[in-house]
Amino acid sequence: MRVTRLLSLPIAIAALALTTAGPAFAGGKSSPKPRTTIGTAGTSFLTATTVKPGQSVRLSASTGDYLYWSFAAAAGQTDRIAVTVALPTDSARLGTATWNVDVFDGLRRRQACTAGPQTVTAQSGAANVALQCTLRQIRSWAEPWSSDPLPGTYYVRLSATDLPEQGLGLPIDVRLRISAKHGNAEPQGAHLKAPLSPAVNPGATLAPDAAPSVEPSAVSSAPKPLQRARSWFSWPSTRWWWTIGGGVLAAVAGVAGYSLTRHPHRWFS
Repeated sequence: MRVTRLLSLPIAIAALALTTAGPAFAGGKSSPKPRTTIGTAGTSFLTATTVKPGQSVRLSASTGDYLYWSFAAAAGQTDRIAVTVALPTDSARLGTATWNVDVFDGLRRRQACTAGPQTVTAQSGAANVALQCTLRQIRSWAEPWSSDPLPGTYYVRLSATDLPEQGLGLPIDVRLRISAKHGNAEPQGAHLKAPLSPAVNPGATLAPDAAPSVEPSAVSSAPKPLQRARSWFSWPSTRWWWTIGGGVLAAVAGVAGYSLTRHPHRWFS
């Protein structure tokens, strides 16, 4: 009985370990969505707050501040940035303000947005401003001279321009959310209908004692020796006229040259 109990104890411990580790291994196949909410933002590229796709951002800031966030993008990924800014009350605001959301890559190059209002002008009676920016699909490679988006770190900047001096420093509430859609790393709409170079069909290697085979069509299309001879010696022919004319001109030139060199005094007397 003691031996049976001693053997059953390790088996129970191993079964308990497998049951508890099963969900952990199953969840490792797909990364879980972050549930924590970020309440901070950087003031420059170096101090940008890191955000994961699917993670919510909500913080209180002041008008006139430059807010920065950063996120990582992989090849084949299409990112969408949505920003909502709750503006101050009408009594505290004076005039209009233009809000911008800009996205930069790791080399500080500004990336173009394919969809969404990237710049919105808020009137004096607006309660909030909604900004969106859908980036181009991240490519796995690009030419050095192009500005195509490549895998790496990207930066989001929220700023306000054309602010009146009385509107600086007013409290605002900012909400940010980055969503990512995964797909193929090839550029969107790129499809090669035909190969860039024609297909090469090499011939078979012949044995040293084997004669090369000639297609019947090639033999029939090649002119025969008798036909070539008839074309050369046919009369009257353009070749004959050019030959006779060239011979006459050569004879006249020879006689004139002989006369000039044999009796030059007759020409100049």
